[in-house]
Amino acid sequence: MAIKSSTAVWPAPVSVNSRVALVSPSGPVRSARDIGAAEQNARDIGWLPVATANAGKKSAYLAGADIDRASDLNSAFRDESIAALWCVRGGYGAIRILDQLDYDAFIRAPKALIGYSDITALHAAIASRCEVVSFHGPTARGKHSNFSRNSFVRAIIQHQNPCGAWPEARTIRAGTVRGRVAGGNLSLVASLIGTPYQIDLSDAILVIEDINEAVYRVDRMMHQLLLSGSLDKCAGIAAGAFTLPADDNDSADRSVDEVFSEIAERLGIPCLSGVPVGHIEDQWTVPLGADAELDTAEKRLDIITPNTTGS
Repeated sequence: MAIKSSTAVWPAPVSVNSRVALVSPSGPVRSARDIGAAEQNARDIGWLPVATANAGKKSAYLAGADIDRASDLNSAFRDESIAALWCVRGGYGAIRILDQLDYDAFIRAPKALIGYSDITALHAAIASRCEVVSFHGPTARGKHSNFSRNSFVRAIIQHQNPCGAWPEARTIRAGTVRGRVAGGNLSLVASLIGTPYQIDLSDAILVIEDINEAVYRVDRMMHQLLLSGSLDKCAGIAAGAFTLPADDNDSADRSVDEVFSEIAERLGIPCLSGVPVGHIEDQWTVPLGADAELDTAEKRLDIITPNTTGS
């Protein structure tokens, strides 16, 4: 299969002393301490944190009204002094504001967008509307392990390969392929099917993760991708952490790896499972939209960055 190289633009490296907007496009923070933790995490990296006007708001399960959350993002998009947007947390709600964002401003001045889980919706919108690389990585308020911090810095500040070998991964179907990295949280990837922000998985290495989803639900979402045609030209799959609900009694006789094996065999593509992506302590920061090489026999995912020799 001939794989096209990605045309996505990398935003500029977010250097020390850069101003970074802390945004809450999805769920609300639990307390003011979350904003404080996010600010401290930014300072620890060497950045200058700028909490947006509505970052600490709460409206039921949302971080304030849609218009306010969209306004914070648009203000950061348009502010020439802001180098990156770091999402404080995930939760739910980003999908509600995708049609209210100023993508033209983002195209004029691409910035690093950082986050995961529900932030997958924003990554998808940036990919489809702007063709700009964004970063699937830790949210701003969390506790970041040394492993996660090192991968984060390599991706966003140094533009070096933030991934690599992961010996604990499981080879589901052997093979090596090069493609554009796409995906994120599986629930969001599936939810976006049929919308203008549906993720294009043609020639892509699908990187996915999810939390508190029973195996049958992962099975259903993967078959939704399959039957929608989204996976018709997918190049490979790298599955991260998939945790089961605490009260799940229906998944004992079947694993998510079996689901991925069925899909990979049906498509005839390589698949690796158990890479450090998702709701876990040690996680890679994955540049979505970047070119990468997946070698499932060697258990590697290598990102082709602007600083990769020969790229």
